[in-house]
Amino acid sequence: QVRLVESGGGLVQAGGSLRLSCAASGRPLSSYTMAWFRQAPGKGREFVAAVTRGSAINDYADYVKGRFTTSRDNAKNTAYLQMSGLKPEDTAVYYCAAPFSPVVGTPREPSAYAYWGQGTQVTVSS
Repeated sequence: QVRLVESGGGLVQAGGSLRLSCAASGRPLSSYTMAWFRQAPGKGREFVAAVTRGSAINDYADYVKGRFTTSRDNAKNTAYLQMSGLKPEDTAVYYCAAPFSPVVGTPREPSAYAYWGQGTQVTVSS
C-alpha cells in the first residue's frame, strides 16, 4: 500500500512563497513520475506540475510556469513543489499523486494517477 502525505501548506500574502513536500511510504518512488494537482472550491482538479523519475523532465501548467518548481529527492522518497510569486488565484487544496505503474512522461490527467495524498491547503491573500 502506497501512502502519500503532503505538508507545507498555509496562508501567505500575494507575492509570497511556500514549499510543499510529499513524503511517500510503502514503495520506492524512484521509478515513478510524481505529479502535483490542485482543486479550488467549486472547480475540478487541475494539473499543476510533474517530474519524471530521474528528474529529466519537469512539466508545468502554463498558469504556474516560471513561478513554481518541482523537484524530488529519491533517497528520501519525497517530492517537492516550490511555489513563488503566489497569487490569490493559486488558492486551492494541493495534492501530490503517483501512478500505479511507471508511465511515460508526465501525464496531466488525474486518471493517470492511482495514489493521492490527503491534500494541503494553500491560501493566498491579496
